[in-house]
Amino acid sequence: MLKQTLESSFFGLSVEGEVSNFNASSSGHWYFNLKDRDSMISATMWKNSVMRLGFVPKDGDKVIVNGSISVYPPRGTYQINCVSMRLSGEGDILAMLEERKRRYAAMGWFENKKAIPARPERVAVITSATGAALHDILQVTGRRNAGLDIIILPAQVQGDGAAEQIAARIEEVNMFALAPVMIVGRGGGSVEDLLPFSDDLVIRAIHDSEVPVISAVGHEVDWAISDFVADLRAPTPSAAAELVCGSGMEQLEKVNSLKTAMFETVRGKLRTVRTALDGAGTRASGRLVENRISNARFALDSHARELTSAVKAALSEKHHILTVQENILSLVNPKAVLDRGYAIVSTDDGHTVRDSREVEKGQNIRIRLGRGKVGAQVTEVENEV
Repeated sequence: MLKQTLESSFFGLSVEGEVSNFNASSSGHWYFNLKDRDSMISATMWKNSVMRLGFVPKDGDKVIVNGSISVYPPRGTYQINCVSMRLSGEGDILAMLEERKRRYAAMGWFENKKAIPARPERVAVITSATGAALHDILQVTGRRNAGLDIIILPAQVQGDGAAEQIAARIEEVNMFALAPVMIVGRGGGSVEDLLPFSDDLVIRAIHDSEVPVISAVGHEVDWAISDFVADLRAPTPSAAAELVCGSGMEQLEKVNSLKTAMFETVRGKLRTVRTALDGAGTRASGRLVENRISNARFALDSHARELTSAVKAALSEKHHILTVQENILSLVNPKAVLDRGYAIVSTDDGHTVRDSREVEKGQNIRIRLGRGKVGAQVTEVENEV
């Protein structure tokens, strides 16, 4: 009777509280408590509902759950059986973002996209210097086109001050004409983590940018207003790298395809002329006509051989130039410089150190090597006069 009374009376509930005693069982079910300052209720969330969530809560998180009261008669206990969960405040943030999105759409800021260069020689990347997004971009560009010049402009991508840094970096790319296209983005995160990419400062900087902008924020299911105002939206940072990275193998295949097409065109025209001459030879009378046809055929064959040799030589020269340029680009690749023993030193906040006066004794620094990174502490500072 208790089970029937409670379960039929308390359903479709929305409960806000702080998570405590969270336990994710091996079966995939979640067991935890929801509490506030004055009260507490046990809660469960079954595996089929858990699988629909994009995050795992932890003790201390404030959440809003939807569900119904269920009773377990053998123990005489009751709990709320949760079918959905979201972080408290997330709904307010999403509502704010939707309102801001409608405002910029009404202003026409999501229209008039600039074209993205097909095969740029240089790309500016604005993201965290220590984040996974930069690693993914460098990995993709290194695999598909090692000669692509990557200009890294490190910026804080979440928290206070992140929007100001991102906007300033976008303005720097335009001010100094650092690259013909830029990627602005970060890896995945919560709605709060992605907020800087929906900030008015960043949106205005992207809209005012003369350099085309590719927005690559989070995973495929994530979004920010930068995705709509940018000239192109990439679902992930890796996808953004794919978009700007023309493959060296693709260019070589295109050259070979053009070479084959050119040879086939020349051979086809030669066959047509030979057929016409052969027909004329059978219809012509007299030794004089036959001699002229024979001479013309000899001259045609000679010119055909010369043309074929010239085409082969030209293609060979272009192929050699392409190979040399690829080698040169590979040598100036920042990754190649690191592989030769050099390193990039930065502070904890991502600032690249270029002068010994920018650090102090005892300060923590990060060192990026050809493979991997290390943390270190400054033990001595020697300034040049």
